[in-house]
Amino acid sequence: MNGTVADGFGPVRDAFARNFDVLGERGAGVVVYRDGHKVVDLWGGTRDVIGGALWEQGTAQIMRSATKGVAAAALLLLHQRGELDLDAPVGSYWPEFKEHGKDQALVRDVLAHRAGVPALDHPLTPAEAADPDRGAAAVAAQAPAWEPGTAHGYHAQTYSWLTGELVRRVTGRRIGDWIAEHITGPAGADLWVGLPAAEAHRAGLVGPVEPPATANGGLRTRPKRSVSEAHNDPDSLTSRAFGAIHPAPDENDPAYRAAQLPASNGVGTADGLARFYASLIGEVDGGTRLFTPETMGKAREEASAGPDRVLVVPTRFGLGYMLHGVASPLLGPGSFGHPGRGGALGFADPETGIAFGYVTNGMQKGVTADPRAQALVRAVRSSLAG
Repeated sequence: MNGTVADGFGPVRDAFARNFDVLGERGAGVVVYRDGHKVVDLWGGTRDVIGGALWEQGTAQIMRSATKGVAAAALLLLHQRGELDLDAPVGSYWPEFKEHGKDQALVRDVLAHRAGVPALDHPLTPAEAADPDRGAAAVAAQAPAWEPGTAHGYHAQTYSWLTGELVRRVTGRRIGDWIAEHITGPAGADLWVGLPAAEAHRAGLVGPVEPPATANGGLRTRPKRSVSEAHNDPDSLTSRAFGAIHPAPDENDPAYRAAQLPASNGVGTADGLARFYASLIGEVDGGTRLFTPETMGKAREEASAGPDRVLVVPTRFGLGYMLHGVASPLLGPGSFGHPGRGGALGFADPETGIAFGYVTNGMQKGVTADPRAQALVRAVRSSLAG
């Protein structure tokens, strides 16, 4: 294990070490900012899941759904700049989306997972999924699983094409390119939605991932089945939502990493993820704050709550972000962020000035509330209390 912690944040170092000793961590990094200044920067293990090359300070990793928070920032910033109306129908920007009664779906429904199209009747291959035209056309042609706006269910994969097409219709640019210019570039964050050719040198620092052989249990609602059980039922909405790309893409394939799929394939360092969130809520090392207080309020104002038709457990969402709750515990009631299936987690807590980023190659089966990330979050909470 390598890195530094500021005075008072020793519990985070201890929890990070325990993750390797007790919780099966393989390679990982965790970074914490407080009031725009880095107070934790730790990394350890190997970036190759089978051993060998060591995880370095600049090692980046696939973040899976932790990428969704970055995509949400794109839509919220366009709204902040007056280019996108959150209360407008999606079809006013994207007329083809109106098919099958989706004409009443609002932009805010996309962000709050209320759009009604978490699954596709005809899944896309990885190559088709990487084509923005094919992805957008598939979502536009899909009949909704519920009347848009009347319920919520996690749009595990289709979130890529929903957010990506809205950005493309408004700006004329692909979402990953727009994010690089307007979000991660200004924030100075090593984070990409689609690893570009210009960053090909970083490929050697992006460690391979390997799915675990067995589930880790996951969250459970009583008396209903767990997320893992629902995911293993091929007819469930859960399985169909996560299987909107089929067969499952090879996350170690450079072509997949280069695709701009903001629901699932962001690549970033722990510092990049934490720095992104720090930039949403304040200045980082004297840089520019991305969200105004009003926009930050929209990110964390509850827009969906209760039984999630895809994740089975009750979930809470603001506009684009998971909120503190049973399904995804964060630092406190005012926190907003997003986990990634398998372990990654990024969030901000404006009340304490904390921004947190954790990435790992030791992918586990849990969709939310990964025990390693949660141990680190508890340690941050303990550090602040001490």
